[in-house]
Amino acid sequence: MRGMLRRTPCIGICSTTYGDLVCRGCKRFAHEIVGWNGYERTQRDAVWARLLALRAGATAHCVTVVDQDRLAAMTPEPGFGEPFDTDPHLRAHEGLRRLAGEAPALAEALARLGLVLRDGIRAATLEALLREIDQELFRRSVAQYERNYRTPAL
Repeated sequence: MRGMLRRTPCIGICSTTYGDLVCRGCKRFAHEIVGWNGYERTQRDAVWARLLALRAGATAHCVTVVDQDRLAAMTPEPGFGEPFDTDPHLRAHEGLRRLAGEAPALAEALARLGLVLRDGIRAATLEALLREIDQELFRRSVAQYERNYRTPAL
């Protein structure tokens, strides 16, 4: 995978030091964090691919893209590499994250990006929506860990 924005998914909020098997910050598995520096490029790419796919799914759980042209116009390519730069939900997440720095109202942010909230999502602010996406991403990461390793992660 070419075009990665960062060398590591780490965001500096590691909960594995407190015993979590899935990091609440970057959503990697504890053994991936421990082994990261020794991983080959293909291993790192596989982890990145899983994390990006989970992020896209978590974002799709919370918002629907209703205007792909508006979304494309408002979001530069995230720089993840193919096929992820073309995923509308990764672009939506990147757009929401960038707009959070401007602090627009949620309705304005959604309209600017061509998005609508999905049924059942009750976020009242842009920050609350990003937290909901992050929580869904964490739930999906934990579920994948438990599915793959059959060990309760919590």
